[in-house]
Amino acid sequence: MKNRLLVVGSAGTVFAAVCCFTPFLPIVLTALGLTGLLGVVYNDAILLPMLAGFLFLTGYAIWRQSKQK
Repeated sequence: MKNRLLVVGSAGTVFAAVCCFTPFLPIVLTALGLTGLLGVVYNDAILLPMLAGFLFLTGYAIWRQSKQK
């Protein structure tokens, strides 16, 4: 349970990084038939702050884990 914050932060960071730097998101949205969302979701104004937030969350989880030891 105490590693849950680290797992969520790491998974979110990896997902956001993959979506930012590869065409993964357009391929998935096209396969799901949600191509209309590409203009809204596949935008640096959304993906980069999401990546920064998950990086912060991962850093906080690592800091908190090292402080407890």
